[in-house]
Amino acid sequence: MAGLTRYDNSDKVIDTQKIVTSTWSDNTNDAEVYFNFTSSVTTATDITSSAAFYREVYNDEAQTETQFAIAYGNKKGSGSKDFTNDTGAHGNSAARVIYNQYRQLVYGDETSDFNFEGTTPDSICVININRARYKHNLKAGSLNIFLSGSDAGTLAHGTIHLTDDSVSTSGSATITNAGRQFNLVSGSSGVMLDGTTLAQTNSGSYGFFYPDSGFIILNTSALSCSLNFSESVGSHVNNDNLNQFMAAISGGAEFVVDSEEKVTSQYFFTRAKNNEYNYTTNPSFIDTNGNLNYTSMVDNPKTFITTIGLYNDSNDLVAVAKVSQPISKDFSKEALMRVKLDY
Repeated sequence: MAGLTRYDNSDKVIDTQKIVTSTWSDNTNDAEVYFNFTSSVTTATDITSSAAFYREVYNDEAQTETQFAIAYGNKKGSGSKDFTNDTGAHGNSAARVIYNQYRQLVYGDETSDFNFEGTTPDSICVININRARYKHNLKAGSLNIFLSGSDAGTLAHGTIHLTDDSVSTSGSATITNAGRQFNLVSGSSGVMLDGTTLAQTNSGSYGFFYPDSGFIILNTSALSCSLNFSESVGSHVNNDNLNQFMAAISGGAEFVVDSEEKVTSQYFFTRAKNNEYNYTTNPSFIDTNGNLNYTSMVDNPKTFITTIGLYNDSNDLVAVAKVSQPISKDFSKEALMRVKLDY
């Protein structure tokens, strides 16, 4: 194939940029009251329906797009109805399935328990961001969520502002099967409040944030101490821990977390020297005898560069770049073009 020039190492540059956008629909930065609307299936009494396992939260009353889901898990199965009420089947419920699911995601087994600064509660609450809402991962340090109790006027059961501790810990994290694990702490934008410790209450820390997998695990014991969150853990009863948790989120009226995407760009500096690419390979320029149809191309050839093709070692065309406007080329001119590939 005529007209191919191999790039050398000095012609290629690789650059990686992090692009941060809002996670929520319509580029809404703060969730606020848009998330007060949940699916109609939340009132379902069928213990095997999706509503028994999780509740989807939407961006508007018309339920246009799911933003995140909330779930409640209990390692003993308490807090939701058993799948059957037969002897030997007690504890096999949606709450137990949820707890087992998330410890499998984080620890890779169903024997490890969530430990929050020395406290190992039986139950957890989960916020799982819809995968369609973020790019590569959620951005550590961008999380700001307010949770509010029903009697927010009291000191013990007020509103708490939670974030991850990625900025306070200079980005360090525990690596799990679900990716990076940051502590969920009282503070804002990745910074823990001054003078506080991870164990905010007598019931351990607030939980963990997993930005690479898009979910948050909360310690229900810590929520009960900080909010008016009265956890119901009866056996074979359909309690409303999910409704209480949703009320705490909507009552806080603020949920901010950003989406992060790494975009790698490779730049190819494409050079056309004065003695290169001055003739065309267009067959219309040649007659049946191989002579030029245009005599002006004999002594003073002139072409216009409009397209750059990138080929592999097998001469297969793998990418095409278009210049913004045709570039005039002859023996008295050289051209330098930068081709950018994003991936």
